[in-house]
Amino acid sequence: MSKLAPETQNISAETGAPPPRPKAGSKLFKLNPDTFELRQRIRDEAFDFARGLDRTRPLSRRELESHAAALVERMGLPEGYLGFAMVMLGNGFWKEQFVSIPFEKRILLLPHCLKHVESCAAHYDDFGLDCEKCGACAIGDFKKRAEQLGYKILVAEGTPIVLKIIIGGYIDGILGVACLNVLEKAFEKVVASGVPAYAIPLHSSDCKSTTVDNDWVLEVLETYRERPVAQTRSYVPLLRAANDMFADSFATLLPRVRSKAGAPTADNPVGGTEAIAYDWLSTGGKRFRPFITLAAYDALRGAPLSRPEQSGVGAGDGEAAALNDSVRRVAMAMEAFHKASLVHDDIEDDDAYRYGAQTLHRRHGVATAINVGDYLLGLGYRLVATAGPELPCEAVNGILQKLSDAHVKLSEGQGAELLWRDGKQAEKTLQPLDALKIYALKTAPAFEAALYAGLRLAGPTEQYEEAVTSFSRHLGVAFQIVNDLKDWSADVRNKRVAGQDALAMRPTLLLALALEAASPSERQELMSLLAAEDRGADAVSRVERIYESCRVFEKARKLVEKYRQRAEAVADGVEPEELRELLYFLVDTVLAEESAEPEAVPSPARTLVTLSRAPAVTA
Repeated sequence: MSKLAPETQNISAETGAPPPRPKAGSKLFKLNPDTFELRQRIRDEAFDFARGLDRTRPLSRRELESHAAALVERMGLPEGYLGFAMVMLGNGFWKEQFVSIPFEKRILLLPHCLKHVESCAAHYDDFGLDCEKCGACAIGDFKKRAEQLGYKILVAEGTPIVLKIIIGGYIDGILGVACLNVLEKAFEKVVASGVPAYAIPLHSSDCKSTTVDNDWVLEVLETYRERPVAQTRSYVPLLRAANDMFADSFATLLPRVRSKAGAPTADNPVGGTEAIAYDWLSTGGKRFRPFITLAAYDALRGAPLSRPEQSGVGAGDGEAAALNDSVRRVAMAMEAFHKASLVHDDIEDDDAYRYGAQTLHRRHGVATAINVGDYLLGLGYRLVATAGPELPCEAVNGILQKLSDAHVKLSEGQGAELLWRDGKQAEKTLQPLDALKIYALKTAPAFEAALYAGLRLAGPTEQYEEAVTSFSRHLGVAFQIVNDLKDWSADVRNKRVAGQDALAMRPTLLLALALEAASPSERQELMSLLAAEDRGADAVSRVERIYESCRVFEKARKLVEKYRQRAEAVADGVEPEELRELLYFLVDTVLAEESAEPEAVPSPARTLVTLSRAPAVTA
């Protein structure tokens, strides 16, 4: 990857630069081949191309796009077929590994838009679309055959639930049918993690009565080959290990002292804080920060948990044995600090929901929630300080110092936001650089602490400290901008309403870019809207109109891309290769767009009921 010029302090010049070549996410690059002959030709060429690729590690988004662009150019096709070529190339890369996974360890994802709207008698329940198998569309046929083979099936789009199912150990491979728009978002995190996935694009992105190449679906659906195949490095064992710390291993790693699981806090007031904190710590969240710590530790030890020969997705559950309890407790501390910051952040912003449920201060009151957040901070420091005898004192001291530094910076960043928000309206000024400085303080230290902790657990870190700090700063800023953009999309499952940051008068980069570029009348209107005591849906619409007029969303996306490139440029110079690849993975995963989850999201345990298994079919 190419290196970048030094950062410029002129944010306006940055965002006003000529836009880079559009990526595969652009609608211009998502043409669907009109004929089966052309689709088949692209698939055949992509599979032939994929045979020459290194399968020991997953393809990054950039690599997949680069290879697909070369393929499209070699075939003499318009650039618009880039997205389709990327899907076919990914299929060629993963097919051998996917078909070696037993049917009962696969999941079939089907889109609701395959149904015939006019004649469909099905309805939606907690499991997605409850298909009547009437024969009017392909959904019933695919579901019936998949059930016979033993697949888990979900007729709904959205990746967070699928990734949770994978991490939970229910499945090891995904067969997905969707339009190109959904495939790009739905599969990026999954494939980057090293999960074998095979995707079949719909013929259009109309989201209504669409069609697909049925034979392509059935060909892979019914194929199982039990034979040695090239194994690709996978982070799934480490993701599962991070998740397990807050599930099966939670009581062992963090035994209760003053409370009993499930006991009403009123029955034991002394144990009430512990009960609330432990419940909050063990439920909800992606466990990504603990994963970073475990993965960094693994990377400096030669990556035994993610190497192809040892960590195939279906290789078993031996990851916990390879990570001693001391290492896992330090990783658990990263989640304790994160959850503490969320409790305090929700109070300061008076947010109503977190993880789809009421926030702690709405459930237990502000005072109790503050106390629980403080308790989690103390718990995090205690987890590190008493992690175990396997950790050298120097390592514990270095990790505690990094964590305390991160805690101070987070408070400084959050404090700057609160002081700006609570200041006098007439005195408010906000430059894009001011917002970026707040982001660097609020978000980057958490990534840095989690990454540093894992590296320090594995040994001395002097050679990595500058790179870790720089990488975390760029990634943290890009992540926060992505969150700003995400705020303008509703999330039914998490009960998030679009535009809440604007309604709460938070000093976001989007607001700073708008204030910088707005005309005098637009600026006056924007400040008036932000100063109003009653800001509802109409105010959000008006703010969004001003943002669009000032090209705020476009500029923010350019800055995400710029900080992504800076993070990758830092990773370019990092050794060993295992750590460098981890940093690339963090960039792709943290900054990946997520497709929306279905409105009714089933729990993995309920969704993945073991289905009857027919004899294996080979091809």
